Parts: sequence; structure tokens; C-alpha cells
Amino acid sequence: MISRRPGRHALAFIFITVLVDMIGLGIIIPVLPQLIVDLTGLSLPQAALWGGALATIYAFMQFVCAPIVGNLSDRFGRRPVLMFSLAGFSLDYLVMGLAPYLWVLFIGRTLSGVFGATYTTAGAYIADVSPPEKRGANFGLIGAAFGLGFIIGPVIGGFLGEIDHRLPFFVAAGLGFANLAYGFIVLPETLTEENRRPFRLFNANPFGAMLQMRQYPIVFGLLGAFALFYLGHASLPAIWAYYGPEKFGWSEADVGLSLGAVGVTAAFVQGYLARKAIPALGAKRAAITGFTIAAAAYFGYALAPNTAAMYVIIVLGALAGIGGPAMQGIMSNQVPANMQGALSGATTSLSSLMTVFGPGLMTFIFYNFSNHDAALYFPGAPFALAGVLTLFAVVIIARVIGRHKVTA
Repeated sequence: MISRRPGRHALAFIFITVLVDMIGLGIIIPVLPQLIVDLTGLSLPQAALWGGALATIYAFMQFVCAPIVGNLSDRFGRRPVLMFSLAGFSLDYLVMGLAPYLWVLFIGRTLSGVFGATYTTAGAYIADVSPPEKRGANFGLIGAAFGLGFIIGPVIGGFLGEIDHRLPFFVAAGLGFANLAYGFIVLPETLTEENRRPFRLFNANPFGAMLQMRQYPIVFGLLGAFALFYLGHASLPAIWAYYGPEKFGWSEADVGLSLGAVGVTAAFVQGYLARKAIPALGAKRAAITGFTIAAAAYFGYALAPNTAAMYVIIVLGALAGIGGPAMQGIMSNQVPANMQGALSGATTSLSSLMTVFGPGLMTFIFYNFSNHDAALYFPGAPFALAGVLTLFAVVIIARVIGRHKVTA
């Protein structure tokens, strides 16, 4: 039974939930490398291998659990699933902060992937409470929370890490428990009994949406470009916190500030500039331009001689943010209204799948080229590979939209 109508507090809670999830994910990025070193006694390049494994298990659990969590919310309602996930998320970071051994971190990352897969439920909640004419604007809350959380989390984590490597984990746990208490007070249920459906594991299939896209040749072809892009993009979260300290001697605060700069510039481009640039250039040209800039930025990171150059590349590379929205616009125009959700599910599943493989690949390459005994010392090798993969994505985009005469 729904006890009261959801109001502004409910939407605020959804925004805060996604924000807290992203802050929790970002807040540990600057300190996780040193925590692994402390627990294992390994060198930083060796620790990067374990960091990649931790990122892989997190992504894999999100890939598996996101559709399951979404289907559970259709069966039992949005509120209990969100509350349960947030409680597990908070407890998980507390356990990770207290971890005495490396294997405890693996348990923590596994649980983080399970309980952090709340975005589908958050989106369903917004759809429940929003009239059709306001649904798009309210969905923007999730994107805004993503960007803001990625700005806040690493910066806070970097500075807290200067005090203690474990402190960011406890702060993330505290934020989660505070939001859980807030949700118990303000969050009503929005899914009525008559609109609930039985849970069937067969329907919670992360590959189903991608397979449906085969009937749309342009979309199916562009998904290949997205796959290469996402695989290359995995180099940023997987390598950044190791690359800066290894090549430039960055502290944890330096890592946090640099990631904050990435978040600020990306938020500006995707939240404001893309709305101006895509209509001016056209979706086709904007997509090719954005992905080409992304490839150039990866090569720039790989070859950057100093910290100042990295910040210049961060600012210029942020212009790549027009490429993703342009691509999504092209694909969205190829499918009917009743397939927009399936298209979104396909791209989300593809992103998660590439994130499963990407971090392990990138950290393995980083280890082999950052080891001072290696025949070629080149810690930027993962970024160079990302640049190559993104260039191949540009070629696919150009061929697909050229072959099918996409004029947008």
C-alpha cells in the first residue's frame, strides 16, 4: 500500500542516492592504490594488477546484478529495494575500511557491485513519479548526480587520504547510513500492487536488449563503435590513480584534484556545450569530431611530459564529451518510441560488459610497461592503446553512417 504521495523530498532522495553512490565510488579511487600496497607490501605497478582485478569484479557484479535489481523492484516495489541496496552499500564500505587483508577488499568490491546496481531502480522511481512532459527533465537528475559525484568524490578522497588511507571508506559509509535514515523518513512507495509483476530470472538477462538491436542495422553497427570506445575508456578509472604517482610523483591529493578537474570540465561540456555544439555541427559530424578528440586526448595522456601538460589535455580532451550524446541521438532516431528503453538497456549492458574486461587489460599493460625491468618503460601504454581503440571506433562510425546515408 502506498501511504502518501511522493513529493519533492522523494526526487531529492533519488538524486542524493545516486550522488552518494558516485561519491562512494570516487572517494576511494585516490587511496585504493596505497591501501593495496599497505596490505600486500607490493610495488605500485604490482598493486595496479590487484586494483584492476578489484575493478573487474565490481563491474562484473554490476553487469550481472543491474537487471536483477531492476526486476526485483518491479516485483517488490522501489522503496524496499532501494533501502536494502543502500544499507548493503553502506555496510560494505565500513567493512572495506576495516579490511585487514586483501581478500576482504575483494569481498567488499563484490558487494559494492551488487548493492551499487541501484541506477535502474532509481530510474524506475523517477518514471513512476514524473508526468510524461517532465520525465526527461527529472531523468536529468541522475546524470547530474553522476557528474557531481565524480567531481566531489575523488577530491574529498584525495584530501582525506592525506590524513589516513582508510578514512575515505568510513566517510563513504557514513554518507550511506545518513542517506538511509533520510530515506526511511521521506521516501514513499510508488509502485502499486496491480502494477507489480512476478520475478523471473530468465527476464533479467543483460544480453537480451543488445540482441534486439540486430533489427536496426545502423544501431547494431554503432554498438560496435561504442564497444571499442568503452573498452578504451576503461583506462581512465583503472590507470589514472597509478599513472600519475608513477610518472609524475603525484600524491593522493594530486590524484583527487586531477580527477576533480576531469569531472568539472566534463560536466560543463556535457551539461552545456553539447547542447550548443551538436545542433551547430550536426549529430554525424559531432560524433566523429568528439570521438576523434577523445583519441587525441588518450595519446596526449600517454606522452604528457609533466603535470601541467596533463591539465591542458584534460581541458581540451573534455571537448570529446560532445561525441557520446551525438551518437546516442543518431541511434535513438533509428528506433521507434517503444524501443527506446531497449536501446538504453543495450548501451548500458555493453558499457558494463566492456568495463568487466577493460580494467584488467589496462592494469596488466600498465604493470608490464611500468616495471623498471621491462625492455621498454612506457607507463602511458594503456592510454596509447585506448587511443588506437577509439580511432577504430571513429572508422566504424564513419563507415556505418556513410553506408546507410545518415544525414543528421
